[in-house]
Amino acid sequence: MILDIINKKRIGKELSYKELSDVFNGYLDGDVPDYQMSSLLMAICINGMTDEEIFALTKIFIDSGDTLDFSDIKGIKVDKHSTGGIGDKTTLIIAPIVASLGIPVIKMSGRGLGYTGGTIDKLESIPGYRIDLNEKEIIKQVHELGIVITGQTGNLVPMDKVVYALRDVTATVSSIPLIASSIMSKKIAAGADKILIDIKVGNGALLNNKEDAKKLSDLMIKIGEFYGREVRTTISDMNTPLGRCVGNALEVKEALDVLRGRETDNNLTDLCIDLSTDMVSMGLQVTKKQAKEMVLNTINNGSAYMKFLKLIEHQKGDISKLKVSEKIVKVKSTKDGIVKKINALELGKLSLRLGAGKENMNDKIDYGVGVKLLKLVGDEVKNGDVLFEMYVGKKEPQFILDDIYKIE
Repeated sequence: MILDIINKKRIGKELSYKELSDVFNGYLDGDVPDYQMSSLLMAICINGMTDEEIFALTKIFIDSGDTLDFSDIKGIKVDKHSTGGIGDKTTLIIAPIVASLGIPVIKMSGRGLGYTGGTIDKLESIPGYRIDLNEKEIIKQVHELGIVITGQTGNLVPMDKVVYALRDVTATVSSIPLIASSIMSKKIAAGADKILIDIKVGNGALLNNKEDAKKLSDLMIKIGEFYGREVRTTISDMNTPLGRCVGNALEVKEALDVLRGRETDNNLTDLCIDLSTDMVSMGLQVTKKQAKEMVLNTINNGSAYMKFLKLIEHQKGDISKLKVSEKIVKVKSTKDGIVKKINALELGKLSLRLGAGKENMNDKIDYGVGVKLLKLVGDEVKNGDVLFEMYVGKKEPQFILDDIYKIE
């Protein structure tokens, strides 16, 4: 039976809800082995899925565990998801901005995958910060503070966890239907009223071209319509890292600087303002122009910054104990010119080798290491100028500077 289903998808035919349920639920229950599930995932990756198959698979994912109900919390709950990228600490900035304007933010975030850092890893660099709030604690904190950023609750879409782990080691991560079902099932199960998706494109992202990003965007909007959720998407560049910092504690410090108005002219700040504007527009049902004015005001008057500090305090974190490595290696330019490109992928790999992420499942993250860029794209540099600083822990990896910085 399972073999027939795999073969049906292998030759490009549409699978029914029951056929998809039999295989995916069978895998979750341990009745379908890895090698058969891997074959089906690869067939999906190669042949794609129809809209009906994707709607069915999303429902199967949602129904595999609990769904959260936040209907007793007043206001429109707007959730945001990013497909991930180098230096992407947008949640740490956007969530307090939006919450400071009276929109309830309930954000369940994940850990890093490979060289892309996860929001939860960044927050765990703050000593004491709790990332394991249960549903009752989440509801209580939203009533008190209007914002929660925590890890995914224990039984929320458990199927996604096991299927993603297999996709991660079978070269099927970049399948657009599987990405869409994975993201949207978690957002719908987590009780979001409206959803904003930031789709990253470039060498430091899951998707490498805008055509695929547009396909994913259209698909997630369709899934949202099917489930009665408004979904907006934005497509952003991930050929260049976001902001100046890559590494957990360094990115928390940078997020604080953005919220304090100290980082005003880079791609991170610009993107966070755009994403916050969309979320405020959706949550308060105002125009984008009105929303942007509100976003800029809450940054300028310090309200968003104070909301982030209160979030950390509520979840038992001590921001005063946030530490970065004391060993700093300054990497200097060997030529004069203009910075034409900073390779996000190579910078992510360097950060991973420093210990900011996990190369193997059992590795421990060094929260204090990473990279801080002093020269950004478009900056003029001279021979001997410091391009970036490496915050080094136990190991100082080798790298080729020309692979990271293109200077002409």
